[in-house]
Order: sequence, then C-alpha cells, then structure tokens
Amino acid sequence: MGQKVNPFAIRLGITRDWVSKWYANKKQFPVQVHTDFRVRQFLKAKLAEASVSRILIDRAAKRVNITIQTARPGIVIGKKGEDIEKLRAETAKMLKLPATDVRLNISEIRKPELDAQLVADGIAQQIEKRVMFRRAMKRAVMSTMRSGALGVKVRLSGRLNGSEIARTEWAREGRVPLHTFRADIDYGLGEARTTYGVIGVKVWIFKGEVFDKAELAAQASEVEAAQAAQGAAANAAAAAAAAASTPGA
Repeated sequence: MGQKVNPFAIRLGITRDWVSKWYANKKQFPVQVHTDFRVRQFLKAKLAEASVSRILIDRAAKRVNITIQTARPGIVIGKKGEDIEKLRAETAKMLKLPATDVRLNISEIRKPELDAQLVADGIAQQIEKRVMFRRAMKRAVMSTMRSGALGVKVRLSGRLNGSEIARTEWAREGRVPLHTFRADIDYGLGEARTTYGVIGVKVWIFKGEVFDKAELAAQASEVEAAQAAQGAAANAAAAAAAAASTPGA
C-alpha cells in the first residue's frame, strides 16, 4: 500500500489555491485557523439544503470576505436577500467583527455533477434514504462522465447494506492520474449517517491537465506555425492549379 496523500494538499501552489488566504503572527495563527474551521462548520450546518461545495475565506486588514460556492444560490440568498443578511450578522458575531466588515459572496456552481464534494454528498444522501449503494455509485459515475469528466472514482467504506463486517467497495470509469501533479483532480469526502453506522464516501474527478503558461504559449505557437504552414501549402497548390489552368501559361 502506498502512502495516502490529500489530492488538494499535494497540489497546493501547482494547480490548487488555498481555501483560506490571510497572514498572521505566531500568536494569532492558531486562533484564526480555529475561527475559520468554526465558521465553515456553522455555514455548512446552516446551509445543509443549499448544496454547498466549499467556503473560501479571505482576510484583508480588518475585513473578511467569505465566498460560498453553492449549486443553489437562491436558497442561500432567500427572499429579497433576507437569509443572507441574517447569515452575515451571525458570521460577524462569530468573527467578533462589525457586520459592515464582513462580506458574503455567493458563487454559483454551473455543473454540480463535476463537483466532487457535491457528488459525494449526493451519494451519502441516497444511502441515508436506503438506496442500494451500488446503484447510487453507478448513477453518480454515469452522470459525472456524461457531464464531460475525463475520469471518476467513487469509494465507499463501512457497514454497507447493514452487513456485520465493514468493507470497502469502489467504482471507476475513465482515468484518474492521482500521481500527476498537473492533473486537475477534484476530491470530495462525505458521510452517510445510517442506523447501522457511518458510511464514508470518497469521490475523485479528473477534469484534464493544467499546463504552465510557458507550455501553453509554446503549444499555441506550434499550432499557429502548423496552421500557417498548411495555409501556405494550400495557397501554393491553388496558385499552381490556377497557373496550369490558364491558357498559354
């Protein structure tokens, strides 16, 4: 067995960015980390029905910008923005800041089938409703691949179907290169709390490879050069054909 590494942590600074962005000294650092954790727990509990994928926290001076990535922005905002104002006030109270210094931004997820966290939560909800775990897995894999993913892997662990002995089952389609740093791998972890115990759900979605700007520029220039060469060859062939068809040439 190889050493297991979080797919986000290993790609930080390469293809992934930090979910919390701020600077603090040694004394403030643990306090702010714990505060971020509590804020995320609070918002996810409050917005359990809103299909929240992840929460980004950005602190600048004494202001805090919180971005909520959700597939159902209407539920978060509420009628005429009432719900989001309540959330903002409660979040500011947790952060011990005035409400004017806390800003909540809503980012809509256009394709929830391509978000690993939402797929994991969806499978967990189906298992809690006593849907057969294999059917839930296969349905999630098919819908993700249909939405344009290059690969998907789903893994369930626990007392599946209420069996006495816990086990692990998984399903995979396409390719999921977890060892490739430039691979854009989305990862989600969910938990199904059933009457016979907790079942863990892990989802990995491969969306393609992210190249460096220099590599992208080199590839673009190669493509342009190839297209220019093809165009020049086509023009030469057309000129030769025109010369051959002209009488007295």
